[in-house]
Amino acid sequence: MSTAPAKEHALADATASEATLRRFLQGLPGVDAVGLEARAAGLGTRSIKTTAKAYAIDLAISMIDLTTLEGADTPGKVRALGAKAVNPDPTDRTTPRTAAVCVYPDMVATAKAAVAGTEVKVASVATAFPAGRAALDVKLADVREAVEAGADEIDMVIDRGAFLAGKFMKVYEEIRAVKEASGAARLKVIFETGELSTYDNIRRASWIGMLAGADFIKTSTGKVGVNATPANTLLMLEAVRDFRAATGIQVGVKPAGGIRTSKDAVKFLVIVNETAGADWLDNHWFRFGASSLLNDLLMQRQKLATGRYSGPDYVTVD
Repeated sequence: MSTAPAKEHALADATASEATLRRFLQGLPGVDAVGLEARAAGLGTRSIKTTAKAYAIDLAISMIDLTTLEGADTPGKVRALGAKAVNPDPTDRTTPRTAAVCVYPDMVATAKAAVAGTEVKVASVATAFPAGRAALDVKLADVREAVEAGADEIDMVIDRGAFLAGKFMKVYEEIRAVKEASGAARLKVIFETGELSTYDNIRRASWIGMLAGADFIKTSTGKVGVNATPANTLLMLEAVRDFRAATGIQVGVKPAGGIRTSKDAVKFLVIVNETAGADWLDNHWFRFGASSLLNDLLMQRQKLATGRYSGPDYVTVD
């Protein structure tokens, strides 16, 4: 499956006007919060055997967007992050590389040089990340700066204020503008699910993002109190599954923030498989936005290989 411009699918009429978009979003089924959370919790109890666990750990490593988004980021820190993405465990060259490194636009060129010659992508946050409180021309300049520096992927934030005020077409049109400015770079649309308050809002935001041409829909910036959860990720996986059924277009999902252990990562992979299906069990369609998660995955991988738990002193500190 491949992505396509928003106007080239069966649901294009839904975005013909503010009124049609509102009717479409209001016509989506309401979310049964209790049922959603119970299903997510139930999937999280699935037992994973040793061979499957080893496969899941390697798959999770390959799905990580290794991330540093701090005001104190330096070129040296970004180069070290790139080196870790390319070679996560120097003691075992069979360890998969991560999917990408994710940085601010001014660090894209540094990150690009650090992963040069490998399949590791460079993702850049943009659009006045993380708050998204800026004029559209400023946001688009942010995107173009990242793309011109070589970003393979753009992670944008939606205008949550506009969304919560019911200005759905404004959110849609802004995503479309960012998609155009991103050019060949894949676009991840961040909803900041912790600020959307309800599961119904998360479902509506997911459909707005997909209708507007998102290549990925993403839970969070990692900068607020509530980030990725099994329930909100399950809900977004249902959305991409249903969107593909309606349009033939596959869209990826990226939970970000708060996923720190191998056990957590495996739970999310089970949810992916049981909700969207095996087509999403690939880093082209599913990512983890994380940094500390990689260290735990590496420690668990070493334990499976050697029978010993090496501890955090034996992996690099981000």
